[in-house]
Amino acid sequence: MIPRCLALAVLVTTLAANVAGGQQTGSSGQGVGKADAHANDISGMYSFLRDGEFVQITVEEGQVSGYVSRFGDSDTDKGQFIDQFFSKASLDSDRLSFKTKTVHGVWYEFSGVVTTTQGKKPAEEGYRVIKGTLIEHAMDASNADKPRQRQLEMKSFPQDLSKP
Repeated sequence: MIPRCLALAVLVTTLAANVAGGQQTGSSGQGVGKADAHANDISGMYSFLRDGEFVQITVEEGQVSGYVSRFGDSDTDKGQFIDQFFSKASLDSDRLSFKTKTVHGVWYEFSGVVTTTQGKKPAEEGYRVIKGTLIEHAMDASNADKPRQRQLEMKSFPQDLSKP
């Protein structure tokens, strides 16, 4: 069931990106070659906490948007996919940070550094790696925030570079 859900999520994300406006230019705003645009563009899907969970990051005209797609953990949403869109996000050089909206009393904050893996190509899994600190906020029964902090390494999913 997880691969079918993941495949559906990838399909929806791809369609949304195509509708939203297609390919980007380089960070300077001027048209650049396809290889350069892909080398500087961190847009794409990245692994999250568990198999089947992911983070979608989109950078358009210097603005960062995206969402976390994860499995629910509470009694009411256990095993269901939950999409938590970014409420705030920024990319400053190689530093990425985001905060998600709250869903079922849970939200995330992340701050980290984007790197590329030597010897890998953009079309390969793990070409980009985002390492940093993730704070999971969860409200308990008395509505008190119970934050849990951990180090997280998010690896990029393979990219299809044949698209125009």
